[in-house]
Amino acid sequence: MAMRWKEIRMKDNRIEILKDILLDLHQGSSPEAVQERFDRTFKGVSALEISLMEHELMSDEKSGVTFEDVMDLCDVHANLFKNAVEGVEVADADHPGHPVYVFKQENLALRGALLRIRRILENMGKAKNEDFQADIIKGLKRQLALLGKFRLHYQRKEDLFFPIMESYGHDSPPRVMWGVDDQIRQLFKDFQAQVDQLPDQDISLVRQTFEAFADEFEQMIFKEESILLMILLEIFTQDDWLQIAQESDAIGYAIVKPEQVWVPKRETFEAGPVPQDKSSQAQAGPKAGDGTDEGQEQSHNSTSLDWASSTKQEQVIETPAGQFTITFEPNQEAVDRKAPQKFTNGYLSLDQANLILDHLPLEVTFVNKDDIFQYYNNSVPAKEMIFKRVPSQIGRNIELCHPPRVLDKVKKVLSLLKSDQKDKVTMWFKSQKKGKFVYVTYAAVRDQAGDFQGVLEYVQDIQPFFDLEGDSQRDIID
Repeated sequence: MAMRWKEIRMKDNRIEILKDILLDLHQGSSPEAVQERFDRTFKGVSALEISLMEHELMSDEKSGVTFEDVMDLCDVHANLFKNAVEGVEVADADHPGHPVYVFKQENLALRGALLRIRRILENMGKAKNEDFQADIIKGLKRQLALLGKFRLHYQRKEDLFFPIMESYGHDSPPRVMWGVDDQIRQLFKDFQAQVDQLPDQDISLVRQTFEAFADEFEQMIFKEESILLMILLEIFTQDDWLQIAQESDAIGYAIVKPEQVWVPKRETFEAGPVPQDKSSQAQAGPKAGDGTDEGQEQSHNSTSLDWASSTKQEQVIETPAGQFTITFEPNQEAVDRKAPQKFTNGYLSLDQANLILDHLPLEVTFVNKDDIFQYYNNSVPAKEMIFKRVPSQIGRNIELCHPPRVLDKVKKVLSLLKSDQKDKVTMWFKSQKKGKFVYVTYAAVRDQAGDFQGVLEYVQDIQPFFDLEGDSQRDIID
């Protein structure tokens, strides 16, 4: 990847031209004129260049271009690049079970549901028989329920793809895309609300609301497959994709599920130095689909290191760019997780403390004083979480873990707790879909000196409390 970044940086002039073209658009030039200039200048542009350009445009105070500006013109940007984005070939991405393959299959299925809904709406006005019309509405709602699964598609993108993108410095596309995702979710809600009013609702208004949603939805599919995935295929390693594949089940899928588990081909790093006469056999260099860039040193793709066999590990790697050697010494220190540790009152081992946290009837999250998402417990299986958490969120700034539409609320909560204005902020809502009454508490964590150390969020389903009968129950029920 280091070499790829060097190549990109050598194209600074192209990026500056791109910035200038986009700036013209933001300053009021017609899309047609901007398109003509773009087509005249570029025969091809990489998704990485688009990402860098948007990042620099939003970071440049002199440009006056804000996140909101880029989001408002997101569709115009996408149309501008539509015929110019260069593809990226990664062989493993076409393997059933690979996150990219699954992502594209979901889009195909979602497109199918979209087309079926459009056909139903076109024929709805032709149904004169009330019973027939009722059947059509029933079929429409069934397709609507399928299409509504797109929210799981978006959630995997936002919770699994975006954190890794940000770790590589590509924070602008996620912010913009998440904002547009929220707009699409709202358009879907608007359409769903009108469908719920059928047959009393004006069918022409229903169609109009649907097409407003469908237009933005189809535009997003293009942005995902022609820009987002192109960026990811260039920068993500095989381990990144494997992490996403492993965490995806916890969130769920849209209409289709992976046909099989993706098992990537892995190169074996043998422990110990490679003899000179066998160096030709140590061909563990990057190959198509292994998630590495040409010439990139990737040590974390190792799967068979024998940590106990030697104090020093060494591997010779052959790449098209030449030969390099990875040398490292594993940390021999290990924490005894079963040894008692002193707490304020009494003693617990790390294993016991972890088990206690996981057995609390609460979903617990801790954000440290630097606003970094540091911990969550496993009180219930991931699929049953009220607020779904995945390992890739750990280490992420808390603001990046929330959609743009709620950022102001998140900042307000943090401000109240950090400033000592409040010790706790509570919220609650009833989820008809989950059959739960959810009570959420954000509590300031302060040390003995009163200094702010972070925020503890705990989420509880209190519906069972409403279902209690009588004033007491002290018997043991078998």
